[in-house]
Amino acid sequence: MSDNPDDIRSDIEATRARLGTNVDAVADKVTPSNIVHRQTDKVKDAVFGVKEKVMGTADDVTTRVHGGAHARTDSAGNALSEAGAAIGDTPHQVKAKTQGNPLAAGLIAFGAGLLLSSLIPASEKEREAADALKSAAEPLTAELTEAAKEMAEGLKEPAREAMENVKATAVDAAEHLKHEGQVAAADVKERAADARENVQNT
Repeated sequence: MSDNPDDIRSDIEATRARLGTNVDAVADKVTPSNIVHRQTDKVKDAVFGVKEKVMGTADDVTTRVHGGAHARTDSAGNALSEAGAAIGDTPHQVKAKTQGNPLAAGLIAFGAGLLLSSLIPASEKEREAADALKSAAEPLTAELTEAAKEMAEGLKEPAREAMENVKATAVDAAEHLKHEGQVAAADVKERAADARENVQNT
């Protein structure tokens, strides 16, 4: 440092100027509008950075679109062609898969019919026909119910008699078996006694 007052003054002015610049910089940093602006820019940069990482830059996309448009058109055409061929081949594949398995073929046909019928809403004439059929079937349903009740009542007595016959037959068979067993036991006992006498006499 010099002792010259002019030099000291110029140092003070320079220091004041640096301090002013620093104070302005600090004031710029702590102003709320500037803070919001900086944070907004950071968020924008982050979002666009992620977007560019995922999708590429606009130039990359343009290049890919132009370069890949033709390839995609061909790819889409091939995919549609393959889908059409697959749909056209479906009956043959179903036939091949269900050959020798009529139950699977029937279930597939039933499911396809059920699916188609659920897609088609009932017409007014179908609803009227269903209502007419239901109305016409009500007396028949009542008659069938009554006939079933009568049939059940008529079958009760024969079923009870058949059950009693089976029970009586089982009791008779048990008695007969018991008697046969007693006769066989007595016969064995008699033969054993005869054999013992023969052994003692010899």
